[in-house]
Amino acid sequence: MNIIVDAMGGDNAPLEVVKGALDAALEYKNVTITLVGDENKIRECAKELEMIIPENISIIHTTVFVTMEDDPMVVMKEKSESSMNLGLRLLKEEKGDAFISAGSTGALHTASTLIVRKIRGIRRSAIAAILPFTPPILLLDSGANPVVTADVLLQWAIIGSAYMRKVFGVENPRVGLLNNGTEEHKGTPVACEAYGLLKSNEAINFVGNIEAKEIPNSPCDVLVTDGFTGNIALKLTEGMGKFMGKTLTELFTANIFTKFSYLFHFKRRIKGVKKRLDASEYGGAPLLGLAKPVIKAHGSSKAKEIKIAIRQAIEYARSNITNDVAEELK
Repeated sequence: MNIIVDAMGGDNAPLEVVKGALDAALEYKNVTITLVGDENKIRECAKELEMIIPENISIIHTTVFVTMEDDPMVVMKEKSESSMNLGLRLLKEEKGDAFISAGSTGALHTASTLIVRKIRGIRRSAIAAILPFTPPILLLDSGANPVVTADVLLQWAIIGSAYMRKVFGVENPRVGLLNNGTEEHKGTPVACEAYGLLKSNEAINFVGNIEAKEIPNSPCDVLVTDGFTGNIALKLTEGMGKFMGKTLTELFTANIFTKFSYLFHFKRRIKGVKKRLDASEYGGAPLLGLAKPVIKAHGSSKAKEIKIAIRQAIEYARSNITNDVAEELK
């Protein structure tokens, strides 16, 4: 198996991406990792990290890379030889089994759709983020498609259910529709129409509308919504997780007595809570609906997150979800 990684994508590239790839290569010795990017910089990073590039890492050289400010369509026209586009072409040509990038979300979504292409029958691919609750929730879309139709939401419910079955082992995933009320008639015309489609489809375990306040209680395994609403829900969840961790730390370090309790009793537990609320523990966000596995790592990913995303890519590639989705769509 070969996992292709965009070495130049993300706020901390290439150093943290290279470190994450090197760490993953040492752990997953039966997997090849292909780094796409400036070879000189990649080797300089390995030297700075005082790490040897192992035999199961290969490098595809290019000095062109996508920035966070680049317009997605400009990337396709003027940066066709970028590390992102080259990596996606390798995936399309079956020279790799999955692709990972921490680069621009818009550019990755556009390039993936045009280069890798969608599964036949899928109208739109979606960025599927994991909300780190117990059990975790797969949220889609989380930012790629601000405006959608009801039948697209139905397709995402099918795709999301397949992913949770194959990757997370959920036998009969519960599907919810993010809305501003639980009643069937609540929400926009698209939400109301989607409710009817989801409710009437026997292949989906639909549990109804889900209000945002209920999300932390994990009322479903797959939560579908448009990319605008989903991105707000995702960012709010990330922000609340950091806020809670910071608040707990401040609470237990307010004075000498609480500091004593913190150091000897609660420090480890608070770290556990922070880890539990950290979505990066699950890796990146897969772009579901594409013909081949593509994963969007967080733009601020450090080496740890890149390594986890590589592990996630291995599991995704082995799951053969794309074939399952194609069969279910029939």
